Amino acid sequence: MSRAVRAGVGSQTVTSRIDDLSHEGRGVAHHEGKTVFIDDALPGELVEWVLRKRGRSFDEGSTAKILEPSPDRVTPRCAHFGTCGGCALQHLSADRQITFKQQQLTEALSRIGHVTPTEVLPPLLADPWNYRRRARLSARWVPKKNKVVVGFRERAAPLVADLQHCDVLTPPVDNMLPQLSELLTGLSIRDRVPQIEVAVADRSVALLIRILQPLTAADRERLEQFERDHSVQIYLQPGGNDTVAPLQGAAIPLTYRLPQFDVELHFEPADFVQINAAINELMVARAVELLLPGSGDDVLDLFCGLGNFSLPLARRARHVVGVEGEAGLVERARRNAERNGIANAEFFTGNLAAEDVGQVGWANRRYSKVLLDPPRAGAREVLPTIARSGASRVVYISCHPGTLARDAGILVNEHGFELTAAGAMDMFPHTTHVESIAVFDRQ
Repeated sequence: MSRAVRAGVGSQTVTSRIDDLSHEGRGVAHHEGKTVFIDDALPGELVEWVLRKRGRSFDEGSTAKILEPSPDRVTPRCAHFGTCGGCALQHLSADRQITFKQQQLTEALSRIGHVTPTEVLPPLLADPWNYRRRARLSARWVPKKNKVVVGFRERAAPLVADLQHCDVLTPPVDNMLPQLSELLTGLSIRDRVPQIEVAVADRSVALLIRILQPLTAADRERLEQFERDHSVQIYLQPGGNDTVAPLQGAAIPLTYRLPQFDVELHFEPADFVQINAAINELMVARAVELLLPGSGDDVLDLFCGLGNFSLPLARRARHVVGVEGEAGLVERARRNAERNGIANAEFFTGNLAAEDVGQVGWANRRYSKVLLDPPRAGAREVLPTIARSGASRVVYISCHPGTLARDAGILVNEHGFELTAAGAMDMFPHTTHVESIAVFDRQ
């Protein structure tokens, strides 16, 4: 429902009732026969909005005033919400956020994969604040402000949000942004530092600074002093990932524990690790519980990374084979197995997006269980290998409901599996990112 007013871009407000929430977290309304996506509006609300952009098939708008708020609306905790692009849903209650994500998952499975899980698993939840142990922060020298701005990208502009604090970053980095800005501003190459990657481990904090020009001696001294003052470790990256090195000396290893399985994993500051430590613990435990590996099971772990699932699975199974596309992660997975005294796991480097993936040695073995944790592109190329493996159960960890739904349709409709369970995991609270887990059993 919309008040019948012909709106020009930015010219006047229109009143509409919000019908739905888009997958990007914007309110969905209809005006003059077109769909309109409206920032910061929630389903059921009556809002005044301003047209921001016209499109051929849909328009975009910004909320000007909430006339009738939703009972699910909450006051955003962060003063930067609405400008910073790091969060999209802080104005929606935590309960409704996870309900929204569960709906995104089940609707994608139905619409794209034409499948319905026999059981919808209860969502995995943890503290929705200060959960990000990994983050890539942008940095930009802004002459008008006479400083380097450090933060996430802005929501609606190609700028860096000037953050003073971040409620989703893990301490101590949540309160360190002004100090990072001051640090970079004082460098001679302040306009040649595009980003800082943050990695918070169990016993140490790493700051990986990307530099496009060599440091001076004074720059290096300034960084070393920052390390001492803030008890962090600074790494420099002048080129690709192979150029990452600690600023000085031997760095304290970055590690995290999975205590339920008596496993400790070492990782490098640029490595992929799950963003949310608390949810990762719950997710690994649920994946092992659902896969039910026993002393007679040979398990295949695809997209295994540095062993986040492989090593806990090896504590329960007869043998685990982990496969990963990045050779550095495979080497770290092997070392993690050795450090944890795990001898029944082996790891291979393999391009799991290749059409001929089924021709390599590990792909022609028999497995009783399979776990996979692919990137956003999904796992279509390895599904035939999984089907041929003889596995009776597959647990699929997904970071994109669309590609999970596509792959679920293939497993069910082409390879004879049944989707027995699926559910969301709130890996990224206050964002529209949907992490999920699904279970497939061979019929």
